[in-house]
Amino acid sequence: MNLDGKVAWITGGSSGIGAALAGELARRGARVAITARREGKLAEVAARAPGEVRPYPGDVRDQEAMTAVGRRIEADLGPVDLAVLNAGTWEQMDVADWDSRPIREHIDTNLLGIVNCLDAVLPRMIARRSGTLLGVASVAGYRGYTRAEAYSTTKAAAINLLESLRIDLDKLGVNVQVVNPGFVRTELTEDEDFPMPFMIEVGDAAHRIADAIEKEKAEAVFPLPYRVGMKLVRFAPVRPYTAVSRWFARRSARGSESA
Repeated sequence: MNLDGKVAWITGGSSGIGAALAGELARRGARVAITARREGKLAEVAARAPGEVRPYPGDVRDQEAMTAVGRRIEADLGPVDLAVLNAGTWEQMDVADWDSRPIREHIDTNLLGIVNCLDAVLPRMIARRSGTLLGVASVAGYRGYTRAEAYSTTKAAAINLLESLRIDLDKLGVNVQVVNPGFVRTELTEDEDFPMPFMIEVGDAAHRIADAIEKEKAEAVFPLPYRVGMKLVRFAPVRPYTAVSRWFARRSARGSESA
């Protein structure tokens, strides 16, 4: 994909990967619309962008709001060529003190948020027989992880949703890409106290995602240790995987206590 002149819509655009990607796509010539709940933050991202970036506040959990945002973007900028479904939330769980609230909240944002944005742009992409959907999921979607009952569940669902769409939308002229990053330094990770190996900076992540868009990669996984390691973990037998994961969970818990 040649991004020059393309209309891109990024959700979760007020910080982290979304904000960095808005600047990166604008540098490459795209006309960028960004959406998030924090109107002030959106305006700041748009103001410091190196190219055309416009804020369109909204909550991805609200289906009607996303449909309205999609219409405003297309009225202002033209048909959306690229929809980056990036909005997400992260919260660790402690199953000893069971509360299903985090699971429900993750589903509303990380999964149904994607669906609500699809409602906003996909029918018109199908009608035009053109367009690209890019979902930002996570390597955490490959297997279950300690204290990630909410996050991993929704990222696994997002990966499967996007993979299914890739199969069925191909004949309708719509391209589907999936990005599965490892740990990226953002607001969601900066205050966590568990080990986060191979952490990369948000600008690096944005550059990699933009490259993947231009190369039309079906799936992008980064950094390299995760690309190799998590693919292998995905096929690891259940019992050994569970045993090793329990060992790491206990080790991480001891490290947090000593800190």
